[in-house]
Amino acid sequence: MGDTGHAPGPVMDRDEVDRALARLGAEHEAMESSLLALQDHAGRRLLEGAELTGATEERWKRAEASITLLWTWFDAYTDTLRTARELRARRRWAGREDLVALTELLRGPSVTVAGAAAVETGALAGTSAVRLSRRYTLAALVDRMNGLYAAALDMVVAADAVWSALPARIDMLSAELRRTRELARSVGVRPGEHPAGDDLERITRALTRLRETVISDPLSFWTPDRGSSAPGAGRPDTTAYDRYARELEDVRREIEAVLTVRQDAESRLMRLRDVLSRADRTLAEARLARGEVLAKIAATEVPAVSGPPTALQEELSTAAEYRRQGLWHRLSPLLEDLERRAEEELLRARESLTAVTAPLAIRAELRGRLDAYRAKVARHGLAEDPLLVERYDIARRMLWSAPCDLRVAEQAVLRYQHTAVELLRPVMPTQDGAGRPREAQA
Repeated sequence: MGDTGHAPGPVMDRDEVDRALARLGAEHEAMESSLLALQDHAGRRLLEGAELTGATEERWKRAEASITLLWTWFDAYTDTLRTARELRARRRWAGREDLVALTELLRGPSVTVAGAAAVETGALAGTSAVRLSRRYTLAALVDRMNGLYAAALDMVVAADAVWSALPARIDMLSAELRRTRELARSVGVRPGEHPAGDDLERITRALTRLRETVISDPLSFWTPDRGSSAPGAGRPDTTAYDRYARELEDVRREIEAVLTVRQDAESRLMRLRDVLSRADRTLAEARLARGEVLAKIAATEVPAVSGPPTALQEELSTAAEYRRQGLWHRLSPLLEDLERRAEEELLRARESLTAVTAPLAIRAELRGRLDAYRAKVARHGLAEDPLLVERYDIARRMLWSAPCDLRVAEQAVLRYQHTAVELLRPVMPTQDGAGRPREAQA
């Protein structure tokens, strides 16, 4: 037999005994309420009926043994307290003999834990020594009970918190996953045919495994608060759940994009046809303009003009066929690619037209400049100047003849321009707006 406690010390008087009995009675009520609450805890009932694995299975075995031991110790505590109360109740004025016995009960190692309880004590403590019985003071027994109770409650509360949080969230995510799969099937997104379909299958399997693991081993999804010693201090670890939720959201967006294609396919195909038609017309205009430039402009390199975008037209026909067959998951990426390339084709056609007609634009600019300077000298009364008339006629003949040599014509326009500038320099405006030479003012 082993003792766990200390000597009772001086004999207690009646007041000390009564105060000790009141305190121990309050502790007894608190312990009983706590043990009953633990017994009725939803988490404990779930743990008893669950097929546990991993860390939860190991900790529940220890917690279950602890709960059994707690009730055994509580019964021993209750017996000792009842004995002390009965002894105190025998006489209103307890004599010394009674006080000595009460002091031994209340302060000494008066609680005996025998048999299986002693075996459990050694097993929980991790020792190999097994005694037939142990004796504790009431205070020491309460301390041990508080430790075992806190450990068991911490395990039960943690498991219950995980079960309360994660399975419901996984179920809601699974429901969203089912809706997304139905939407995916409606637009032709299926496993083996589209990456989003493969992702949905993978997420489905992952969520199934996650829920099974959460149910069988909830403590593997529990993150305790390191800075707190309170039972159940911590939070469920939702890292895996959050990852699958994000992945499902990404897949859902992709499927909704495919659904949008189904709703907008006809209008997008019409816009594509319009863009390609404009590109074709622009290229045809560029080819006509190139022939005109070659006929009217001499000594000029005119870039070649490519043919119509036949490859894009063929792919547009494929897109239209996908729409007729309802192959929306194939139509979606094809439309995005066609829209980008069609805009590029229209831009290229416009650039080709601009490059081809550049010589005509230069000729038009030279013609405009020549006429502008002629109108200017006419306003100043110099239109009949022989040199200006001669140089104007030369420049005009070059610009309005075909084929036109732009380099020679530009030089002719510059000569006329420089001559006009020289003649206009000494001319001052009069009050009536007519010009006269400066020397005529003297």
